[in-house]
Amino acid sequence: MTTTPPALTPDHALARLPELTVVDVRTPGEYASGHIPGAHNIPLDALRRALPALRAAHGELVLVCASGARAENARAVLAEHGIPAATITGGTRGWAERGHALHRPQGTSRTTRTTWAMERQVRLTAGALVLAGLGLGQLHPAWLLLSAGVAGGLVFSALTDTCGMAAVLAKFPHNRPRATDLDATLAALGSARD
Repeated sequence: MTTTPPALTPDHALARLPELTVVDVRTPGEYASGHIPGAHNIPLDALRRALPALRAAHGELVLVCASGARAENARAVLAEHGIPAATITGGTRGWAERGHALHRPQGTSRTTRTTWAMERQVRLTAGALVLAGLGLGQLHPAWLLLSAGVAGGLVFSALTDTCGMAAVLAKFPHNRPRATDLDATLAALGSARD
C-alpha cells in the first residue's frame, strides 16, 4: 500500500487518481462549476456529518478546494478524528493551471449557471459593503464604521487564513447541498471500488 504524503502535486495526484478517493470541500455551486474528475462533493461545513463515511471510504483520501486553504482546514478536522488525508497543492485552480481537465456537469440548473467561486462571492460582498458604508457615510459619519469593519475583517482574514464572510456566504441557499445530494455522496463513498 502506498502512503500518501500530506500534499500531492496536481501531476502526482493525476497519476494516482484511480487509487485515490478525492473529496471536494467547496460549496455545491463551486463544485458544479468544475471539479476534479471523480471527486465527491462534501462541503467543509458538512464534513463532521460525513466522518463515518470518510472513515469507511475506499482508497487513500485526498481533499481539495479552490486553492488549498479549505482543504487544509478539512484535513485538520479529519486528523482530529484519526482519519488520514492529503491535499492537492494549489487546489482545483492549481489542477487546471497544470492543464488537467475539470469535469463540468452538463445541464441547465440554476446552480450550475449562476454560482460563483467563493472567493468571487467574498470579493463582491466585501466591495459592496465598503461602497455602501462610504455612500451612507455621506448621510451620517457613523456608517463609515461599516467600511472600516470590512477592512478590519479582510486584514484578520489574511493574517489567520480564515474567512468569516465565506463561512456566512456558504450558508446561503445557492451554496448549500440538497440533503439528497449529500446523502448520495456519502453512500457513494461507502460503496466498494476495485
